[in-house]
Formats: sequence, C-alpha cells, structure tokens
Amino acid sequence: MRIVFLGSPQFALPTLRRLVESEHEVVAVFTQPDRPVGRGRKTSPPPVKTLALERGIDVRQPRSISKSEVVAELRRLAPDLAVIAAYGQILKQPVLDVPPLGVLNVHASLLPRWRGAAPVPAAILAGDAETGATIMQVRLALDAGPLLASARLPIAPADTTGTLTERIAQAGADLLIDVLPRYAAGRLTPVEQDEALATYAPRIEKADARLDWARDDAATVARKVRAYNPWPVACSTIDGEPLRILECIPITHPFDDEPGTIFAFGGVGEPPLFGAGFGVVAREGQVAVIAVQAPGGRAMMAAAYLNGHASIIGKRFDAAVGGERP
Repeated sequence: MRIVFLGSPQFALPTLRRLVESEHEVVAVFTQPDRPVGRGRKTSPPPVKTLALERGIDVRQPRSISKSEVVAELRRLAPDLAVIAAYGQILKQPVLDVPPLGVLNVHASLLPRWRGAAPVPAAILAGDAETGATIMQVRLALDAGPLLASARLPIAPADTTGTLTERIAQAGADLLIDVLPRYAAGRLTPVEQDEALATYAPRIEKADARLDWARDDAATVARKVRAYNPWPVACSTIDGEPLRILECIPITHPFDDEPGTIFAFGGVGEPPLFGAGFGVVAREGQVAVIAVQAPGGRAMMAAAYLNGHASIIGKRFDAAVGGERP
C-alpha cells in the first residue's frame, strides 16, 4: 500500500520505523512545524521529521493539514491509507476522505478508556493495573472511531509516563504491522466503542504538577510523581525555592506531623529504606523521596541532596507555583 504517515513526537517513531521496514511504501510524512524548545528556546524539528529525513522520506509541515491547499496536496500523493500516531492536529472530514482505506490511528490506551491528549499519565494517575495500544479507524469525534485491535500491557509499580510510553509505542507499532494486511484484505470487522465506558484524558499543564500534601494521600502523591515524569515533573517549594520530586514511594512510618513536613530516617529500630533520602508527610501516610532535582541542578539521589541541605528536616513543603521547571 501507499501510506501517508502523520506523527510528531518520540511516541510515533517505532510506528514510522516499522512502516518503513515493511513491504508498504511511505510516500510522505506530515508532522508539526519546527518549534523552539528548552531553556534556550532553540528551534528544533519534531523527532518524526528527523527520522523521516534520515530515511529519505518527503516531509511536509503544514500549520493546518485541513487547509484546502494541503488537502489537494494530499490527494496528489494518492495514498491508499493514512496512519496517524500522535500527530498533534485534529483531522477534518476532507482529510479523512482522501485515502480510500481511510485513516488508522495508533492510540496509547485501551479504548474507550482514556480518549484524549494524555492517556498514559491518566492511566498512571488513576492507578490502573493495565493499559496498552489500540488501532482504530479515525472519525471526526475525538478518539471515538471503531476499534480494530488492542494490545494489553501491565503497568509496573515503578513505571513513569516516560517508561510506559516507550513500551506502548513499541506495542502499537507491532500491532499496526500485524493489522495492516488483514485490514487491507477486508478480513477485520471494526467494533464500535461502548460510549458508556469512555473516559477522557485532558492535556497536561505545568500547574498540574504541583504536589498538594494536604489534599493527597501518599499513594496519590507517588502516582503523580510517576505520571508527571518526564514532564512537567512533580514539584513542591521549600524555603521559597522549587524542588522537583523525581521518584518516591509510599511508606508506612511512625513519624506523624502536619502534611508537607519533611522528616529524616534512621531512628532506633527503623528498617533501612534503600535509596531514600528523606520522608514527607501526606494527608494520609508518608512517602520516601528517592530522587530530586534542585533549581539549575542535575537530578540526584535524595540522600545526596540532603547532605547539602540538612536544614530542610523539620520544615514543611508548600504547593509549588505552576509546576516550575527548575
């Protein structure tokens, strides 16, 4: 088949690689425009653009793929099928009508659970035991098209959005390659989604990464830390400075005080906590903080951070301001 691929971030790379290595022809890649990123705001291409150019594939970066001139350009490519993986733009009906076999989407959840922009962190935040990848036909409604196949993956206790997204991306790419020949031959029956089971995962904002020790119990704090890693990274403030919490685990500890209070380990009879630097009291329970990042610094073990900041013991974290990026 002649395939047009639409994708932008790291998540899309395994799918593009598998398509390029398959018997199908990727006739063009559509991706988001280059944008400034990082502290220096240097203009950088989407990861998909870099890979496509390395493989000698024609790259298009329209600000809106639904403009009439872009749709006309898409028609001239004469694709049999379009494949989308985290493209970042909503496709309107004129785009969906171009490929005779329609548009297939590689979505990072077990639809209809977690439709929307951030399905991976949503699954972690909710404490789901599993998630996965789904291949669906694209309709105008948000992630509501008929389902072709799903691959289920367990969510490990230590999974972050970063580690889980990598596994889902690979599973989705493998699933797509398995689905394509049966789909093209008409041997797959699309299954409509059960709207009663639909849940939504809105886009993550920086402010979401604030840790509210007075509101959240220890398990919720730990899930937030995992869900917001690698971005925007869970954060609290101490002495007026933001501190990123990169890794923590819920614990049961005899220390009890106001939520947000920081305490040390090492009391008589206390079991050792491997890698933990200090504890923090939540609304219910406590967490052991394993890794942190201070403003302008590198990620480090919390025990190493505590060596230079022993004065934080006994102080209280406040809510971070807007999930800063130190």
